[in-house]
Amino acid sequence: MSRTAPTPTAFPVLFLGGTRSGKSRQALLEGEAVLARVGPDARGLFVATARALDAEMAERIARHRAERGPAWETLEEPLDLAGALADADGRYGVILVDCLTLWLANRLARDPAGAAAAVDELAGAAARLATPAVFVSNEVGWGLVPPDPASRRFRDMAGRLHQALAAVCPRVILVVAGRRLDLPAGP
Repeated sequence: MSRTAPTPTAFPVLFLGGTRSGKSRQALLEGEAVLARVGPDARGLFVATARALDAEMAERIARHRAERGPAWETLEEPLDLAGALADADGRYGVILVDCLTLWLANRLARDPAGAAAAVDELAGAAARLATPAVFVSNEVGWGLVPPDPASRRFRDMAGRLHQALAAVCPRVILVVAGRRLDLPAGP
């Protein structure tokens, strides 16, 4: 089975999946395919939203950074994704943002009342990008209803975030058990 690289007009793209579903790996493959098309000296920007608040997360971040290789520059931006995208646009062969739900958690912790506006700002920034962009996020809405208000707010805002990004992404890809499922466009 041959893999065909995505066309430049099919960006931005949103990868969704559960924990350890393989979504980050699939998104990285997507970004690498773009870089291969651009040329041997092409550079990608990996926008990391995680913060190393404990040893396990620091180790996880280091492992992901090592997986990416030298073609990727890393920018750690836990809060201002829209600004980071605007600053990076046109300077890289591809921009990969991992992970939107971590960004959302950071935003809700900092400014719960401003989270909805930040989601809209991010979706607008994604829609304006000239550079191919790949977004990764955790699908958290398939589980039980969380028992506390803060967790329910997070889950609800994550659903709103995914819908806002999906509205500006020509491709949305669900990853389950390492396998991709291209979702059809919505209405």
